[in-house]
Amino acid sequence: MTSTRTATRADDEVFDFNLNAVQAETDLKPFVFLWAGKDDPNRRLTMAHLEALDVWPLMAAADNGDASAMTGIFREALGKEQWADFRATPLPQYKLKALFAAYRKHSGTEAGESAASSDS
Repeated sequence: MTSTRTATRADDEVFDFNLNAVQAETDLKPFVFLWAGKDDPNRRLTMAHLEALDVWPLMAAADNGDASAMTGIFREALGKEQWADFRATPLPQYKLKALFAAYRKHSGTEAGESAASSDS
C-alpha cells in the first residue's frame, strides 16, 4: 500500500522560518577602489558588498566554472554601467587577483570560502 503525502498548510498556521526577518550579520559597506581610465587617472569604482549580491546570477555564473563565477561576482558587484567601464580598460591578471583578494578581505571571506559558507 502506498500513500501520497501532500504538504499543505492553512494560511493561519505558524511558519517554520521567517526569511523576511533575517538581517546581515556584518556591515554591508560598499568596496571602493581606484582604477585609472583613459579620461580619469583617479577613477573610483564602487562594488556592492559581496554578501549583498543577488545569489541567482552568481549561482548561474558558477555553473560555468571558477573564472565565470569570479566574472559574475564582479559584474553583479559593479552593476551594468560600472562593469562596462571596468572592462573598457585592459586589466592584467595580477591586478585582478589583488583586487579580488582585497574585495574578499573587505567582505570578510577568505580564499576558497564563499559568502554562503557556514562557520562550522
